[in-house]
Amino acid sequence: MSLENSGNTLQTTALINEVYLRLVDFPEITWQGRAHFFAVCATLMRRILIDMARSRRAQKRGGGAEDVEFDETLFAPEEISSELLALDEAMKRLALVDERKSQVVELRFFGGLSVEESAEVLKVSRETVKRDWRLAKVWLFRELSAENRNGT
Repeated sequence: MSLENSGNTLQTTALINEVYLRLVDFPEITWQGRAHFFAVCATLMRRILIDMARSRRAQKRGGGAEDVEFDETLFAPEEISSELLALDEAMKRLALVDERKSQVVELRFFGGLSVEESAEVLKVSRETVKRDWRLAKVWLFRELSAENRNGT
């Protein structure tokens, strides 16, 4: 506690009290000696202090803000939603033809991964990812264009 800043609201006695309250919740624990007891107490103190630090950081980042219900209609117009649904269906069909190409699209388009990152995830070469990405884009374009022509 001596390393904590002076503005810390948690006093040493309060910290010890919190540790005690948490220890009481585990009555079945079998102490293997004094060192074991102090090790568990130190771990609990660390967790309490970390939880307090996270709480303070959350308060700084709007932790006290009121919850607002998310209205999808404000952010996803119907045409975008239908386009995403069409893309999802086309990707499902692509996965049936070539699973890896579908994974490349998912990583690159939805995940925002680079060619190198995608290659690392898929455990293939960068050239393979580049080739799969090109072919998948052409395949999806053709599929989505066919859907538009057919009116589906």
